[in-house]
Amino acid sequence: MALTKEQVIDKIEVVENGTLQVRQVTRILEDGKQLSSSYHRWSFAPGSDVSDQPANVQAIASAAWTPAVIAAYEAQVAANALPSE
Repeated sequence: MALTKEQVIDKIEVVENGTLQVRQVTRILEDGKQLSSSYHRWSFAPGSDVSDQPANVQAIASAAWTPAVIAAYEAQVAANALPSE
């Protein structure tokens, strides 16, 4: 009876405004059969630094975050910002 733990990024999504959402699953296996799993999620705004992320996350960010996508996201954030007093 050998218990093992594996962590895999199983989902990478780009949503409408260009935000990148990443999901990692942690699986506990006994002799190759899954006993349990749990998920951890995180996200990145267009133009964020993803250099410390796995290569597949970096590749998708690079493909999705064109200059136009980054500019549109920044314009959306500026338009939704509260006025300073």
